[in-house]
Amino acid sequence: MTTETVARQCTLCEAHCGILVTVEDSAVTRIEGNPEDVLSKGYICPKATAMAGLHDDPDRLRTPMRRVGDRFEAISWDEAFREVGARLRQVRRDHGPHAVGMYLGNPAAHNSAIMYAMALRAGLMTRNFYTASSIDQFPQEFVAWQMYGSNFLMPIADIDRTDRLVIIGANPAVSNGSVTTMPGAKNRIKAVRARGGKVVVIDPRRTETARLADEHLAVLPGGDPYLLLAVLHVLLTEDLCDRTAVRTQCAGSDALRQLVSGFSPEEAAPYAGVDAEAIRRLAREHAAAKSAVMYARIGVCQTLTGTITHWLVNTINAITGNLDRPGGQMYATPAVDLLPLARRMPPFHGAWTDRSGKYRSFRFELPVAALASEILNEGPEQIRAMITYAGNPVLSTPQRGQLDKALSSLDFYVAVDMYVTETTRHADIILPPVSPLEREDLDILLTMFSVHNNIRYNARAIDAPADGLEDWEIMARLTTEILPLPVRSLTGRALNAVFARFSPVRAATLGIAVGPHGVLRRGRRGITLAKVRAARGGIDLGPLRPRLPSLIATADRKVQLAPASFVAEARRLLADAGSARAEGFDLRLIGRRHLRSNNSWLHNVPSMVKGRDRCTALMHPADAAARGLADGDQATVSSPIGAIAVPVEVSADIRPGTVAIPHGWGHREPGVGWTVAASLPGANVNLLHDPEQVDRISGNAAVNSTWVRIEPAGKAAATAG
Repeated sequence: MTTETVARQCTLCEAHCGILVTVEDSAVTRIEGNPEDVLSKGYICPKATAMAGLHDDPDRLRTPMRRVGDRFEAISWDEAFREVGARLRQVRRDHGPHAVGMYLGNPAAHNSAIMYAMALRAGLMTRNFYTASSIDQFPQEFVAWQMYGSNFLMPIADIDRTDRLVIIGANPAVSNGSVTTMPGAKNRIKAVRARGGKVVVIDPRRTETARLADEHLAVLPGGDPYLLLAVLHVLLTEDLCDRTAVRTQCAGSDALRQLVSGFSPEEAAPYAGVDAEAIRRLAREHAAAKSAVMYARIGVCQTLTGTITHWLVNTINAITGNLDRPGGQMYATPAVDLLPLARRMPPFHGAWTDRSGKYRSFRFELPVAALASEILNEGPEQIRAMITYAGNPVLSTPQRGQLDKALSSLDFYVAVDMYVTETTRHADIILPPVSPLEREDLDILLTMFSVHNNIRYNARAIDAPADGLEDWEIMARLTTEILPLPVRSLTGRALNAVFARFSPVRAATLGIAVGPHGVLRRGRRGITLAKVRAARGGIDLGPLRPRLPSLIATADRKVQLAPASFVAEARRLLADAGSARAEGFDLRLIGRRHLRSNNSWLHNVPSMVKGRDRCTALMHPADAAARGLADGDQATVSSPIGAIAVPVEVSADIRPGTVAIPHGWGHREPGVGWTVAASLPGANVNLLHDPEQVDRISGNAAVNSTWVRIEPAGKAAATAG
């Protein structure tokens, strides 16, 4: 028996916690935290141990599959690629490049295959490109573009040095951070308090993060921009701003002052659901702190006001002198430093639209809210073939249930995925990559958003099977397969040979060498790929450091505090405050994270789904009692566009008038290849969200703060009958 322990990272979420994987005769026997890891320092959450479950899952696909009627059969890689290439090229010849659509899911960004996926996207030359970013990230990118000149310049929270941490619409105690990668977030939050700082959480629910905080403000769902506008009112009218920072870093303070001049905390309180004195205290304490940072994430991204809310968060940080300052909002200096390059890449907002003209492109893609209609609506440039990579949009996007129908209507559909999911069950060909434990990588994307500069090698824990392909190899081969036949005959074999030698790890070698910590900058003291490989817990590259003057890409090289479109939208919000309720619906639906769940990924791993039901409607006791509901009762949750049935979970940890339901559940569709998941209770909460409801500025799907009503299941059925 041979035993080996391999140091690498868990790649199931952005945190990339360092793990030690013990393997005995090619079988994983233990996964534990790596205390030598320079970023996570031994911390792991239950998801890390699920990597063994994913690897061993008998439902995981291990060879390409081709649809034959209502079932799939195994085929060879060569046969699969030949058919995929021939079918996609045929669709492009018959209907043009825009007839092929492509969707990238969230996991695509968790490994360096993303660069090969983008090469495939470029080769397709299609306008119909979609990603999960328009479900959960567009507002932050849009704000970065308008305020700093590039959508890549999203500042992150320097949590390890701040004296004051305000968290809005995020639950890092469960997520371990997102667009601020902070593995072991619980310990980092506790450390803020231990060094005498203060932590405030603004959320309609008393989340796992709120339980760690000094103060919890139970804001109304959708009330965040009103609260923040009033905070700005206090900062500007009481002259609590950092005058030097505003004068030297920023432009637009006069327009900002004019916008909020009449919107006092007293005016805001009814719309924010937070009393005026709490708003004043929030503003004054933020201004008075030696260092302070507001951090907002997915809970506010996924609202009709996502862009405005993130703008206000960044603006508050900037005018209090907490931008590009230790303990405030900062930028990483990663080993492969893409920020100077990325800031020169404009997002081309509005370069094209969907065929209805409603949704405008942003950074070479369309909002995913348009996807189902672009497949179903007949006419020129209708999507007739799809490529999906590492996503399950049937469960993860709002589309009135139409995407299921749309995918089944395609002329051809190829999916790159390890499973037959609610989405990939419609595929003609499924191309499964090896398991995460069977691939090596060197993350260069997520280090741009890490709370501490670092670089870590992700070693292969288990040898991949001889006929197995990594994600990047599949993406690279697809890129050559879509080339027109005359071009392929001349260059296809050569390109495949180049791709075969140009792995993500090799591609990063040059980036490391020319980067700020590399040998071409620092000589013998610089890092190399060999040094990174040899470092069992990665290489610590130091804390975040100021670098904004060299990065900012706006015309006047200053932070834009008052972009005209943002100011106009804020004025509209103030004029329409309180007018959003849907008739007949009296509760606001928000999302909810669970530590043992990660979108729909882990629902087929028994250790992750054992115990109580997790797809529940969390309600306040007063709301439940008013509807004749008790803990555990089955209820029907209805919105203006749909209804689902889930059990009720009663808790005082949620604000009255609010209900929380997690997404990623509802594995009951015929043909899904998840044996364990198919046996679980749960429902697809995205059937309640209207795809027409999007952030007015960025087009991001609004799947938070949806108006719903809840009734006992029997009563709802009788009413319907």
